[in-house]
Amino acid sequence: METVSQSAGATDAPEVRPCPECGTEVTAHASYVTWCAACDWNVDPGAPDPERGRLAKVRRRLAARYGEQLAEEIGRDGSGTGRVGPGGSTVLAFGLALLVHGVTAGLFLAAVVLIIGGWHTGIQPVLGVVLLVAVAVLMPRPGRAPSGPVVLYRADAPELFGLIDEVGAAVGTTGVHAVVVDASPNAWVSAYGYRGRRVMCLGLGLWEILTPQERVALLGHELGHFANGDIRSSFLMNGALRSLAEWHAVLVPVHRGTLMDWFMHAVTFLPRWTVYGLIRLLDGLTLRASQRAEYLADTGAARAGSGGAAVTLLDRLLVATAVEAHLRRESMAVARAGGGPGGREVREAAERELWERLAARIVSVPESEYERLRRVSARRGHSVDDTHPPTHLRRRCLASADPQPALVVCDGPRAQAVAAELAPARAEMARQVIRDHAG
Repeated sequence: METVSQSAGATDAPEVRPCPECGTEVTAHASYVTWCAACDWNVDPGAPDPERGRLAKVRRRLAARYGEQLAEEIGRDGSGTGRVGPGGSTVLAFGLALLVHGVTAGLFLAAVVLIIGGWHTGIQPVLGVVLLVAVAVLMPRPGRAPSGPVVLYRADAPELFGLIDEVGAAVGTTGVHAVVVDASPNAWVSAYGYRGRRVMCLGLGLWEILTPQERVALLGHELGHFANGDIRSSFLMNGALRSLAEWHAVLVPVHRGTLMDWFMHAVTFLPRWTVYGLIRLLDGLTLRASQRAEYLADTGAARAGSGGAAVTLLDRLLVATAVEAHLRRESMAVARAGGGPGGREVREAAERELWERLAARIVSVPESEYERLRRVSARRGHSVDDTHPPTHLRRRCLASADPQPALVVCDGPRAQAVAAELAPARAEMARQVIRDHAG
């Protein structure tokens, strides 16, 4: 998606000029796309989003369809936002997931029989070991313990964890056991270990461009996933979907035009399309419930941080590619200057100022650019990933809801205390971002 300027240092004094299509006066910024809000001239001058694989494209279309249906229900009478019990599709989905895991269990039993019962043959134990390797890849397993450049626990950042706890209480759940900090313009939550301990990832590329209340809304959205649940993130369903994805990756043929390739294509045709059909079926049975969970998480963002903060949080997601581009430019500028006089001083200054410069860059984005990105989002069906509802539909639902005050306020002193706890992580991530390109 075309986003904000490619030149962070360009002079951006706006000027007024007529639209070449309808003659309406438009404001042109040197650093942003010039477009017309009256007739949408030049609103989307960039190349279309790149085509994805077959499964990703199908999931994206299905997510858009269910997202539109749920958005209409929410806008019409407020339905679709409450917790619902398991329906027939959910029961069937879990039945299919059990079937997938049953195949994995069958492979394990076959491997044991081949190894023990056929030990004297020589070849059967080898086949059994091959099946055990397949079982090790396919079997469901709990998430791994948090890992990353920076992992914080409660003793490391009591103010941050206290804020997370308060937001969790506001959305009807508890906090997390660990926080992973990285440089991405993203955030997510997950569970790890057999005890289901909770972990949250805060990407500084997103965190640093948000206001304190938008950060509260972000925490509310992520913790809302724990409060409301998501069938696709359950241990059983997630494991089944992962197993099917592994099977599909193995069975997709490599076309090099050789006779062996054609033979393998023919041999794998039936199992490949069987796996593909199962994935499509599970997507059809679970994506609507997953979409509902996403809308519910958005309501958690509004409840915790305020309706207005939840809306502007979604706007920030539209400039995620601009965040990545800015960080690349900063690190590459240091790489170019690194070999010259004062290279070390340049790098240290870039590391100290990286996040402040990023925040200032995003703050400078005019409202007209956000409006353009919202229109592009609606045209292209922008979403966070292939299973999320389109971002413009999520924003529309939040913007059309009754105004909602914040249940959790992150004022100046509290925001400063949280920032002080994250200061070492910010410094480490700045060094990593600069080091990735500066060498």
